[in-house]
Amino acid sequence: MKPIRFCLAILFALPGAAAFAQMPGLVKYVNPLAGTATATTPSALKHGDVLANFANTAPSVCTPFAMTQWMPQTNAAEKKCIPPYYYKDNMFQGIRGSHWISGSCMQDYGSVTIMPITGKLKTRGYYAQYSHKQEHSTPYLYSVNLPSYKIHTAVTATPRCGIIEVTADAADSLYLLITPNSDWGEGYIKVDTKNNEIYGYNPVHRIYQGWGKPAGFNGYFVIKVEKAIGKNGLFITDNDAIPDTLKGRINKAAYVGFKLQKGEKLHIRIGTSFTSLAGARKNLAAELPGWDFNAVAANAKNIWEKALAQISVTTTNESDKHIFYTSLYHSMQAPHLYNDVDGTYPKFSSDHKLATIKGNYYCDYSLWDIYRAEIPFYEIIKPAFVNNMVQSLMTMGDQGGWLPIFPCWSNYTSEMVGDHTSSVITSAYLKGISKDNPQHAYALMRQNAFDQPKSWQDYVDGKGRRALTSYLKYGYIPLEDSVKEAFHKMEQVSRSLEYNYDDFALSQMAKKLGHTEDYNTLIKRSLYYKNLFDPTVGFVRGRMKNGSFTKHFNPDSTQTYITEGTPRQYTFYVPQDVQGLTKLMGGPDKLELALDSLFIKGEYWHGNEPGHQIPFMYDYTGNPWKTQKAVRTILYGEYSNGPGGLGGNDDAGQMSAWYMFASMGFYPLNPISGEYMLCSPIFDHVTINLDGGKKLQVVTHKKSKNAMYIHAVKWNGQMYSKNYITYANIIKGGVLDVYLQDEPDKSWGADPGQQGSGLSK
Repeated sequence: MKPIRFCLAILFALPGAAAFAQMPGLVKYVNPLAGTATATTPSALKHGDVLANFANTAPSVCTPFAMTQWMPQTNAAEKKCIPPYYYKDNMFQGIRGSHWISGSCMQDYGSVTIMPITGKLKTRGYYAQYSHKQEHSTPYLYSVNLPSYKIHTAVTATPRCGIIEVTADAADSLYLLITPNSDWGEGYIKVDTKNNEIYGYNPVHRIYQGWGKPAGFNGYFVIKVEKAIGKNGLFITDNDAIPDTLKGRINKAAYVGFKLQKGEKLHIRIGTSFTSLAGARKNLAAELPGWDFNAVAANAKNIWEKALAQISVTTTNESDKHIFYTSLYHSMQAPHLYNDVDGTYPKFSSDHKLATIKGNYYCDYSLWDIYRAEIPFYEIIKPAFVNNMVQSLMTMGDQGGWLPIFPCWSNYTSEMVGDHTSSVITSAYLKGISKDNPQHAYALMRQNAFDQPKSWQDYVDGKGRRALTSYLKYGYIPLEDSVKEAFHKMEQVSRSLEYNYDDFALSQMAKKLGHTEDYNTLIKRSLYYKNLFDPTVGFVRGRMKNGSFTKHFNPDSTQTYITEGTPRQYTFYVPQDVQGLTKLMGGPDKLELALDSLFIKGEYWHGNEPGHQIPFMYDYTGNPWKTQKAVRTILYGEYSNGPGGLGGNDDAGQMSAWYMFASMGFYPLNPISGEYMLCSPIFDHVTINLDGGKKLQVVTHKKSKNAMYIHAVKWNGQMYSKNYITYANIIKGGVLDVYLQDEPDKSWGADPGQQGSGLSK
């Protein structure tokens, strides 16, 4: 408690949000507004669209990986691909208790919004105009001045709860308008004057598989107000943002009224839960028993300072520090904590009855994105948390009968392509992060890779790999298979390539556990990418059942058989076997030319995850210095410190994790391999605090201010010739010295013996 007392002394000396802005520490480098405006980066402008060019982050007030995030609302409803807040908007609609999956093109769900207004009661047209000069945003506190209502509003948070402070700038009546944001008109709300609280719930609905069906649980809230509730009642919201398909549904909201004097503050405590009103009350009693707003904010700040301080970066470029720590903040928004303080949570998928867990249970995994870099990042800095994530995934497999492909809102979705639960779980076991029940983990993953549900309804519901039968029969998914019962229909080539990688991941688990026959089968399947590579054009291409490739072909145009990209971009998605792809292309020189062509033509799209490994593939050619150049160009072209600072959907933190790895000087091209391809760090010194008091330090030595090409590397004082570093070395701690010069060194890391592993090495 000593740190909180120290913070409180400062807070009382400097009242209001300005107190937080002037405090020392790392949170001052975080800009929660980054990514809330449309991107203007080169790849976003060329390859993105209206939705993809928004990072879809939000100025979230929370603790890391919290159940509920608290944020300003400028977009009503819980509509797919529309976050609660856009920087371009100028109408404040309230503080939302949100479960938005940060940076995604998904939906908010189970949310509630609290809007303070003054004067006469209004239940329509009550939004307040504001400017960004009137808001202050940090990871632990958001505040805004609303001149039209003559009030200041602020919010801070605990893992499952929030507390709002409303300050009156003039004596007046104050009303709180409380809305369960149900697009389906199913939200329930009750004002209980006897117990001086407002409570209710917002039923959750699915999207992707089972679109529109009830998810089987609710977002519950219990609100307690510091003063006795006066005037109160219910009203029907006038929500123009509700999709046309849902128009006409009744959405109930409540209002409660108070009298405030000039300078008086009103505090509102909100407990949330996914299990019940009783659960929300328990969470509120445990996490927010009192009304001391400043103490809660100080504690939240301390939590963030500790989280951010796990990595220390030194540089004279303050903008780079802002981007780095903002990225670290963004990477801690999802997955969401799902259990109450007593361990109770809604069971996954099946009947959503309640279960209890020791420790924590997490859901909302944007697995198609975060298996690439975000989870590997936390394998280094928070391995116990990764194990917690893995155990949560296995719990889902046990409760639902199948491992999920892309679990969100406590349900199967089968969203995106691939089966990257296999990558996440296998990686954790191979690295020694997860140790319990490896055979059971393997059995769950094997079922996804080898079996189809016996019940068609189970398949429709999202269980199992889509189009697995065709994949196993042909060694690729042919174009005749349109991949029914999937949100991403067709996209056969991309889906096949990602299954190849997942088969490789599972093969390594099979090898570790002694399942030799499975290992041999899966290794063979991991090379199926060769079946889709057309040597006559040098790219992957759609293929028919009879083996013929599609007749019409343009490598740089979108195709129905490619996921959110082009054949040229997806050709490089073979992280498990870069050397094998190199041989198909005709050797390292041809791989280099193919990479050159991608970048020269401006066809590299950083805003979409399947290409995130591409810049590091130069490390498998005779000129690894091109990785250093390409990565540096992306770091300074696709990221900036502002609302438009991300060149595409952040996708639960994957874009941010890419930045953190690349800026520190290494990246997991093949996430399960335990190898991280080296590039030139942008920081003078990086210290990563590891478990057990160990430290990994990356020290950069430059011949000049602008030097960016590696000419030598040392590991713990000894010359190091490989162009990658391993997880085994990283996790032990040590010092990586990287020496940079102005001109490319065409010998460093260029020998095949210095390059990373792969199936064909």
